[in-house]
Amino acid sequence: MGKTIGIVSLKGGVGKTSIVAALGGAFSNLGKKVLLVDGNLSSPSLGLHLNLVEPKATLHDVLNRTAGIKDAIYKLDNFDIMPASVFTNLKVNPFLLKSQLKEVKKKYDVILLDSSPSLDAETLGVMLASDEIFVVTTPDHPTMSASIKAAKIAKQRGNPITGIILNKVHKKDFELPLSTVEDTLEMPVLAVVPYDTNVLRALANMQPYTVYKPRSEGSEELMKLAATLSGEKYSGKPSFMNFFRGFIPTKQDVNREIFYEGFFK
Repeated sequence: MGKTIGIVSLKGGVGKTSIVAALGGAFSNLGKKVLLVDGNLSSPSLGLHLNLVEPKATLHDVLNRTAGIKDAIYKLDNFDIMPASVFTNLKVNPFLLKSQLKEVKKKYDVILLDSSPSLDAETLGVMLASDEIFVVTTPDHPTMSASIKAAKIAKQRGNPITGIILNKVHKKDFELPLSTVEDTLEMPVLAVVPYDTNVLRALANMQPYTVYKPRSEGSEELMKLAATLSGEKYSGKPSFMNFFRGFIPTKQDVNREIFYEGFFK
């Protein structure tokens, strides 16, 4: 049976949905069978990221019990996806997500859940349905404050957050350093994804970033995270930066190694 990973953030604009799509591509590049689920029921966009604009059946229909879960799953080139309805007036119960996913969980190695960018029932439904939770944040004070709230809620619900995906990093001194992010949220950063306009180009082409630009620094970082969560080692492409650094690992490299040793050894 596969694991269900919730990707959450309580602030819009951090690139959460793009991360979900990119991780889907990363896991599938590792040969994993992957299902992406749009748990953002009030303002879904995962399908739009991947050229699935007007699907016949969606997660809304599944939660409303007007469609079976298999009817709402669509096969794409790299993975399967269960979108939510962009245009609907259906009122559904997000807390049914976990029970509905039980029917298909054994068919996938990984199920990735996108969530609402708000502290609402949709986000809580995703948290409760997840075996592991990652919070996507950017290195700035407003987003960090929202991330603190997400961490507290997850802990109160008995679903502590596994780690942080630090996204849209410019590597400038005006940003919060990684150590400050970890100390504030009291959890490890497991991936640092630099700001890259190719993410926007991938969105325009309706492709996952890791598929559109697989050799980019950000894609390599997400491939390493996917490999760690799968219990695999991923060496990645040779890096001149590593050569000049004397092969000194980054903090997130160390965190991934600790995670791997703790869960798979």
